[in-house]
Amino acid sequence: MSRKNQKAPWEEEEEIIWVSKSEMKRDMEALQKVGEELVELKPNALAKIPLDEDLLEAVKDAQRFKNEARRRQLQRIGKLMRQVDVEPIQAALDMLRNKHSQATVALKKLEQKRDKLIENGDSMINAIMVDHPDADRQRLRQLVRQANKEKAQNKPAKAYREIFQYLKALYLED
Repeated sequence: MSRKNQKAPWEEEEEIIWVSKSEMKRDMEALQKVGEELVELKPNALAKIPLDEDLLEAVKDAQRFKNEARRRQLQRIGKLMRQVDVEPIQAALDMLRNKHSQATVALKKLEQKRDKLIENGDSMINAIMVDHPDADRQRLRQLVRQANKEKAQNKPAKAYREIFQYLKALYLED
């Protein structure tokens, strides 16, 4: 007896995953949307996105085109994107979109650090000096004293704002 129709016991069967035509179209349209986002970027932002040469060239061409030529070029970009890994591109686009909220969070942290600096004084100045040894300890102490004095006398918070600007200069250098 022959075993023509039976597989050897050590061979694994491959699992076949069926994908509908509609799902394939949705995936292609999603890639084309990512391509449209790339086309809308300014050149300096586009330089931060990890693209291969063909895709980068196609995006630059699409930026020059108008109307029907642009639509066809966007379809070509979508087709080229099927051949590359989209995750790094999508991650870079997300970072660009999220840049404003990241800056807002950083400024809020600086505001909290300023408030702690005014409340705690020298202990917080020491913590800042650990992070930034090139900071001017005397200037920070002077600003903290001025801010506390202004607060006690209900004067405008000039030193309060100066502390924030000083901290911003220190921490945004990094």
